[in-house]
Amino acid sequence: MTYLSRTRIREGHPHPRGAIWDGSGTNFALFSANATKVEVCLFDDTGRHEVERIELPEFTDEIWHGYLPDVSPGMLYGYRVHGPYEPEAGHRFNPHKLLLDPYARSHFGALQWDPAIFGYTLGKGDLSFDKRDSAPFMPKCMVVDSRFDWPGNRSLVPWEQTIIYETHVKGFTRRHPEIAERLQGTYAGLASIQSLEHIRALGVTTVELLPVHTFVDDDHLLQRGLRNYWGYNSIGFFAPDPRYAADPPKVLAEFKEMVARFHDAGLEVIMDVVYNHTAEGNELGPTLSFKGIDNASYYRLIPEQNRYYINDTGTGNTVNLSHPRVIQMVTDSLRYWVNEMHVDGFRFDLGTILARELDGFNPEGGFLKAVGQDPVLENVKLIAEPWDVGPGGYQVGGFTPGWAEWNDIYRDTARDFWRGEARPAALAPRLCGSPDKFDHRGRKPWSSVNFLTAHDGFTMRDLVSYNDRHNEANGEENRDGSMDNRSWNCGVEGPTDDAGVNALRERQQRNMLALLLLSQGTPMILAGDEFGRTQQGNNNAYCQDSEISWVDWELAEKNRGLMDFVRRLIQLRRKYPILRRSRYMIGERTNEAIDVREVTWIHHGGEEMTRANWDDPAEVSCFGMILDGRAQASGIRKRGSDATLLILLNAHHEPVPFKLPPCYDGSAWKRLIATDDPDLPEADIGIGESYDLQGRSLVLFERVD
Repeated sequence: MTYLSRTRIREGHPHPRGAIWDGSGTNFALFSANATKVEVCLFDDTGRHEVERIELPEFTDEIWHGYLPDVSPGMLYGYRVHGPYEPEAGHRFNPHKLLLDPYARSHFGALQWDPAIFGYTLGKGDLSFDKRDSAPFMPKCMVVDSRFDWPGNRSLVPWEQTIIYETHVKGFTRRHPEIAERLQGTYAGLASIQSLEHIRALGVTTVELLPVHTFVDDDHLLQRGLRNYWGYNSIGFFAPDPRYAADPPKVLAEFKEMVARFHDAGLEVIMDVVYNHTAEGNELGPTLSFKGIDNASYYRLIPEQNRYYINDTGTGNTVNLSHPRVIQMVTDSLRYWVNEMHVDGFRFDLGTILARELDGFNPEGGFLKAVGQDPVLENVKLIAEPWDVGPGGYQVGGFTPGWAEWNDIYRDTARDFWRGEARPAALAPRLCGSPDKFDHRGRKPWSSVNFLTAHDGFTMRDLVSYNDRHNEANGEENRDGSMDNRSWNCGVEGPTDDAGVNALRERQQRNMLALLLLSQGTPMILAGDEFGRTQQGNNNAYCQDSEISWVDWELAEKNRGLMDFVRRLIQLRRKYPILRRSRYMIGERTNEAIDVREVTWIHHGGEEMTRANWDDPAEVSCFGMILDGRAQASGIRKRGSDATLLILLNAHHEPVPFKLPPCYDGSAWKRLIATDDPDLPEADIGIGESYDLQGRSLVLFERVD
């Protein structure tokens, strides 16, 4: 190894963090409050040989920094950080371990699980100290040229018009027969014409990608021949994972090109991000980055027992978002993805962690305050998964203005309704954007991200095909994954040739998708649900980088009828603004001058629901709701001019005669869509007539003069 002459190194600057090339050289800046020395290590273009090691000369405001005038894009590097190795005091410095830069814009190579990547000697406990060099087994960071010629300007889709489509970069295209094999499973493949045409034709507005931050495959999964498919094991918050690149050395440009093509197609890109924990695990985990840079600053440690980690995430460690430099790192990361990568928003995994202080969840905590006042982040979509496994971790509706939240109450209630386990009174507020949870502090109905399926759990097809999880392929003896699926197999577990069962399953899928897209709030669809994708009953496919998880495009042709039905639903949602209002429908006359209620609940006898109707356990699970287009549509106190719609729902297994209710001066209700027979033509049915509402079905009508 040769060491760089000190005459070449310059003082550099503490800002910005990371390895930033300015056209002439590269500035290196790394935060560590407790280190005693920091060295940057340069590697050859294979990443196997360390060619130079340079001590950063300056320490300013707890930032170590230096400038190398001859380091250019493509250079591979890492850090070695010196300091006390005192686990019981929270310090785990070990300069024998090569460390990834938390601000690295690109990574090269993959982690190899070897005893050398641990700061302690395996078998001797974490108080021991290991002197083996981890560099041969570590991925490396790469200096990048961030320039990219972005075409045109982008504009966000208004929240009220947003329809989210959750998918996985690799899984969406890995089996697509019309995408070139070398592009399948890549950012470039996702940006292909074939991929974009499907998404655009469906009518959604926003694609939410499972994690693409650089992440690590767990050793225990690799030993079983599995992978961390979902990617919730981050180790680099500024770098797109090169495993999804068709050309890994050019991953940065490929990701940007993908985003640009989505924007050209009129689609938004939202990233699922994991800032609550890292891949380093607990005190027995490897030393890859943060643990060796400044363990006591980056992680929450148990008070008076600093050897151990607070584990509010269930993954071994919790990122310390009470520390100002850690908050800064996360917000720097978010701004980077908005400003440099042009993404349009974020979904925050275990979002409650982000607002957790030492005394528990606090919506006025440091991170939410930092984001709330940020002039960049206030203009993008922010979605929280509002729960974690820590005390008081369930916080649906508890986030601050400006945030949307995944609403699992919607999911559970809707699932229960269609399997006959939830009463209309439980479902009614969910149809209206869950005002009981979100109608405070000026929050809007879009704050409720409504979903029935997501990456975690059954697909829509499996939700109607399995009562129980079938996760045997995960290698955990079917013990993993939720047992509380609120699913119903329609009489047979798994695939069947029974035509009646299959017809019922098709109807149940249409019921749930129709409910989702006709509810107030922000709907989210799981990729492939529009044509009946199955995971063969696996409800925890986090480790299945296989055909279990990859979208099967043969089903798109086989189940084209379901896909056409979903497209029609989305077209109706876009056509009728009353299905996506920015004011809560609470069933009251909020403006006496207009004297109109936004929503009226209808009994199957045609009259308005009474308290007795809601409470009567003998009543069948059948009711209707009138969305009155004359109701005040915004804060301006004037009568609305939207269409008036009637939605009828019957979760009972038998048909129910439903007397169509009167509606001011209307003469009839026009049937627009019916889940029992999606091919039924539109038809006018007179006021007061009895409509034969089929068992387990939903029908949408429009008032006509």
